[in-house]
Amino acid sequence: MRFNMTEGVSAVSRNVYDLHMTILIICALIGLVVFGVMFWAIWRHRQDKGAKAAHFHESTKVEILWTLIPFLILIGMAIPATRTLIAMEDTADADLTVQVTGSQWKWHYRYFDDEVEYYSLLATPQVQIDNKRSKGVNYLLEVDRPLVLPTGKKVRFLITSQDVIHSWWVPAFAVKKDANPGFINEAWTRIDQPGIYRGQCAELCGKGHGFMPIVVIAKPEDEFNQWLSKTRTEQLAAKEQEQKLLAMTMSRDELMKLGEKIYIGHCAACHQANGEGVPGAFPSLKGSPIAMGPKADHLERVLHGKPGTAMQAFANQLSLQELSAVITYERNAWGNNKGDEVQAKDIDAFLKEKSR
Repeated sequence: MRFNMTEGVSAVSRNVYDLHMTILIICALIGLVVFGVMFWAIWRHRQDKGAKAAHFHESTKVEILWTLIPFLILIGMAIPATRTLIAMEDTADADLTVQVTGSQWKWHYRYFDDEVEYYSLLATPQVQIDNKRSKGVNYLLEVDRPLVLPTGKKVRFLITSQDVIHSWWVPAFAVKKDANPGFINEAWTRIDQPGIYRGQCAELCGKGHGFMPIVVIAKPEDEFNQWLSKTRTEQLAAKEQEQKLLAMTMSRDELMKLGEKIYIGHCAACHQANGEGVPGAFPSLKGSPIAMGPKADHLERVLHGKPGTAMQAFANQLSLQELSAVITYERNAWGNNKGDEVQAKDIDAFLKEKSR
């Protein structure tokens, strides 16, 4: 039914659904019996039939019954509930471990022992969010890089956060765990059938709370292994290519074009597409001391963030080329017109200097 809980695609999610239906039926039957007796008593003992109110005080049998019956009902509900909760927490003997890290406002996935990791960001176009274009079918529930998992394998999730409390929630798996900074929570699933499954952050985590969806693509084991091998190869190649880029110089137009794309995808949610920010919440970059000031200060802010604020460190989120492009864009967009450029080699040199 549209308004009922769905069964999901894992054994645990089906157990949760069965538990939900069992307790719902028990509660409905209790309500039916209690209200049935109450209305029968009202009708049967009404005044126009000459009924007289009984006067009595205490009844050992009644007190035993109204204590024993609810106790037995609660025990009957507690046994399957406990069995399900124990199963939900059993992360032993996992075939695959994925670390899930929440941050404002995106998810980072890392496959243990496979040298594969990436960020997953909202893919809904800003023009839809601004109501300048009609909403898509999966409005605010689409990402640029979904989490890919194998079917038929036990997958353990290690869930944490790098800033505030988030919550990783995928209803089809019956998985909902808080992501707490400084702590690691565990969850697991075994997906029975291939498909695309969607979820959201379920903990109010700030301004962009509604803009960090979860998308999981479940693939058969062979297809998953092919995807994992291909992704690993691509990431290693990207790192090698990045080193080659250190000797290259991008033109101003190339930097601005790439920089605008990165800015819209990573920065516009707070600082707005026009660079004017949100007064009282997020500072304007248009004419700001950072964007118009020394290049080193600008690099420091973008690469390492600002503690105690929503400004994250992007050094590990973007490539050297992307970092150089977005900083160049911020220094030359919206009338800033600093006229300078930042190249990948500048970012690399700055990071190496800071690490000494």
